[in-house]
Amino acid sequence: MPKIVDPDARRLEIAEAVFRVIQRDGLAQASLRSVAGEAGLAIGSVRHYFRGHDELIVFAMRALGDRLEARLLGHLPDLLDPATPRSRRQEITEALLGELLPLTEQTKAETDVWLAFSAAAKNRPDLAEEAVRMYEGVRALVRRVLDGANEAGGLLDDLDLAVETERLAALLDGLALSTGRTSPELMRTVLRRHLETLRRPEPAGTVKG
Repeated sequence: MPKIVDPDARRLEIAEAVFRVIQRDGLAQASLRSVAGEAGLAIGSVRHYFRGHDELIVFAMRALGDRLEARLLGHLPDLLDPATPRSRRQEITEALLGELLPLTEQTKAETDVWLAFSAAAKNRPDLAEEAVRMYEGVRALVRRVLDGANEAGGLLDDLDLAVETERLAALLDGLALSTGRTSPELMRTVLRRHLETLRRPEPAGTVKG
């Protein structure tokens, strides 16, 4: 009996092979042949799921964005729950925004691959659409985080949230670009210090938790 292959799962497996090739050798080396070899497949099998190299690369870029988006959104329910203590919301905020930084082996690999896609998007309209989607999505998420903190009374009065959204997103972009030169510990400290400048001080005598 022939083995039944889930087409969606196989496409994602091939996309993972694209990520590994890009991180190790660069986007220019992510040919159908090299990706097929990385995935342990015949090149004909890759062509069965993708009409050509361009379609494969666009799919891989979108898959990376979707994976990151799913992780980011997973933090939101607890973050935006009014019953979540302030100290816990602060931890969740840092964890959520940290997903966008090269703090772990996984997020460092994702950052390397995303930066390669973003650089290529400057000259490839098919990738540019995905780059814009991610750019706008990150800023929408940052704004949602700040709006939630503001509604919970956790931010300073009279902040221009549109400006603060761009400031925080730009900080994240800059830290991501410093991968390999700035340690994860320093990135976490920079992010935490920035967030502290936005927060309303807790009243004296407040019990944390």
